[in-house]
Amino acid sequence: MSSPPSPLSGRSAPDLAHTLGAVLRSPYRRLQKQLYREMERRFPDIRRAHSVVFRHVAEGGSRLTDLAEQAEMTKQSMAYLVGHLAAAGYVKTGKHPDDGRAVLVKLTAKGRTFIAAALEASADLEKEAAMRVGGEKMTQLRHLLVELDGALEADDLA
Repeated sequence: MSSPPSPLSGRSAPDLAHTLGAVLRSPYRRLQKQLYREMERRFPDIRRAHSVVFRHVAEGGSRLTDLAEQAEMTKQSMAYLVGHLAAAGYVKTGKHPDDGRAVLVKLTAKGRTFIAAALEASADLEKEAAMRVGGEKMTQLRHLLVELDGALEADDLA
């Protein structure tokens, strides 16, 4: 018995490289690479993989399991990243006040300094991109992406 044809049959690599996901992912990866090149220069113990922790940890702290869920990764992988950041002084961990079994992850002053520096460097990269494609286009792009995200958010809630 033969297997059904692949949904990718007849599609060339260039077709696949121009899906909406690919078109959104490519500039994001380029910006992230540039950002973390700068951040690794200023904060040598930080790697791009740590971005999932910084991106999701709440101001008052977050449960390790919530961080893993938001980052769409295993609890063990998140614990590894958090452990590295804790050893380097960017976060501290402890028991959650409402559930002693849960690990609470909080930013330290060093972690907040890193986030402030990353946000500043990110804004600089966005300004550079605006200079390349035009400020008005960047403003339109930002508005369209926010609108698209809002339109797709309903699917997440369903």
